[in-house]
Amino acid sequence: MFWIYFAAIIILPLYAQFKVKSTYKKYAKIPSTSGKTGAEVARLILDQNGLHNVKVVESQGLLSDHYNPLTKTVALSTANFHEASVAGTAVAAHEVGHAIQDKEAYSFLRLRHRMVPAVNLTSNASWIFIMIGLIFSNLNSMLLIGIVLLAVGVVFQLVTLPVEFNASSRAMNQIVELGVIRNEEEAHAKKVLSAAAMTYVAAAAVAVLELLRLILIFTNRE
Repeated sequence: MFWIYFAAIIILPLYAQFKVKSTYKKYAKIPSTSGKTGAEVARLILDQNGLHNVKVVESQGLLSDHYNPLTKTVALSTANFHEASVAGTAVAAHEVGHAIQDKEAYSFLRLRHRMVPAVNLTSNASWIFIMIGLIFSNLNSMLLIGIVLLAVGVVFQLVTLPVEFNASSRAMNQIVELGVIRNEEEAHAKKVLSAAAMTYVAAAAVAVLELLRLILIFTNRE
């Protein structure tokens, strides 16, 4: 059991990070036949979906791509913003997928946004209670409080999964329907999005396992 737990919390996230970086690096070197940069792809999909108010801006840092629902901004990392690659096309379309979710009030996206303040509050506080509860066995109630607070973050991780998978599905539909990618590029784009999704799956798996481990510790003390 120890080795299974160790593999899950250490090896799985590391592998997920390696996979997404290596896959992105591979397909970032393959030019897209459309010749459109990530910024142009994002703008095209946004305009086709009536999202003229959403801006496309450059973001610093590798794979720093994201959508900000507060500012209605799709931010693309430098390479994806300026270059025309299969990877850049897939990533840009994925982030626009979040903008489309926002426009359509996608339920899981709305839930995730509503949970952000609670998660920000509980994420650090949970471990304070957990550490006190683990150190002082007579303060099991502190451990329970920590577990409950930690569970909020776990739910957030789980809610994130359908948000990310749905955004990728929307992305593929858009770039295929608009003719941005063709033939074998479709399979390549799917590999980029699948590798990125794996990081969220790994994070959720680790969060769930850690929560279960703490629950077992708590119940064994009762």
